[in-house]
Amino acid sequence: MRQVIAIDGPSGSGKTTIAKLIAKELGYRYLDTGALYRAVAFSLRKHMVQPHDDDERLGSILGMTVVIFRAGRVILNGEDVTDEIRAKDIDHFSSVFSARKVVRDFLLGPQKEASLHDDLVIEGRDTGSVVFPGAQKKIFLDASVEVRAARRFYQYKDKGIAITLEEAKDSIIERDRRDAYRDIAPLAKAPDALLIDSSNLSIEEVKNKILDFVRRDL
Repeated sequence: MRQVIAIDGPSGSGKTTIAKLIAKELGYRYLDTGALYRAVAFSLRKHMVQPHDDDERLGSILGMTVVIFRAGRVILNGEDVTDEIRAKDIDHFSSVFSARKVVRDFLLGPQKEASLHDDLVIEGRDTGSVVFPGAQKKIFLDASVEVRAARRFYQYKDKGIAITLEEAKDSIIERDRRDAYRDIAPLAKAPDALLIDSSNLSIEEVKNKILDFVRRDL
């Protein structure tokens, strides 16, 4: 495994924005695990898979699924689905399906394979605790529910997706509940991860805190 910087945290904490900036600053490759899970959810829903379907049903679809993350774009079975996977319903189903072991096992291989060829900045919910427990540097990025809901609200608004601030907050709270209490790979801060609360910090301030941390001993 080459150098891996793992950034974990709840939905809306700013992981994607920060991970991209850190990767660019260090010349590492950025890998968005959330996009991989959204792509899987998109594929499963496209084949009418329901959350209550058994592992055999999910596995049959995953066996025909190829997901690639390249240059910031998500390719699903040869088709660019980068924009489609950001829909509200896919955000919901990605969290639901990510709790299934068959899905997590499916995506574990591609993530680990990527670390054999490139120095990575990888972000998600269990990258430092489960996927890359041996990562050289781990960060847990957090923010208040109110701040994360506002970020999600404006993110959807910029994309032309209709949602109220209250709906965004309810979605964040429900996502937190599912991610924290699921049986498989729950959201959790790795013991050796640096905790950063970005609620009252600018993007630049968060970036500099992380860069100061990751450059130690690298």
